Amino acid sequence: MALFGKNSLEFKTFTYSNIDRNLIMTTQAKDPSSNMDAIKRLADVVDARRADFLAGKSDPDISYIAKLFSKGDDAILKKIGEEAAETVMAAKDSRFSNLAPAMQTKFVGEIADLWFHCFVALSQFNLRPEDVIAELERREGVSGIAEKAARKN
Repeated sequence: MALFGKNSLEFKTFTYSNIDRNLIMTTQAKDPSSNMDAIKRLADVVDARRADFLAGKSDPDISYIAKLFSKGDDAILKKIGEEAAETVMAAKDSRFSNLAPAMQTKFVGEIADLWFHCFVALSQFNLRPEDVIAELERREGVSGIAEKAARKN
């Protein structure tokens, strides 16, 4: 599994440990706050690529992000649907394999693909991951059942 690195699209690897049949993922990052920093950096890259695309500085034939933006809302949202389906299939494969490390790695990779495409959608709609984090924080400590019922009113 890999995440985008600090200054470019370099990769940071994850390692897996099997303790009492529980698979635990640990990152090599030393500072736990760097996880949010990584999210912000990736969002910054996506936003910068969108700005470059809108300014005519990014070629959709060369940049995958520019290609997504060039296709518009429907294509970006369709890609999220495809990635969500792949995530579901990877989760089922992981469970079926009794959480085998290779299947866990694939599942995490599919989640990363889904999150990445969600970042593209957020940027397309002038939003940021911090907006999603703020909503999650707003819901923190509220029963999921109560929160869902409140949305119906």
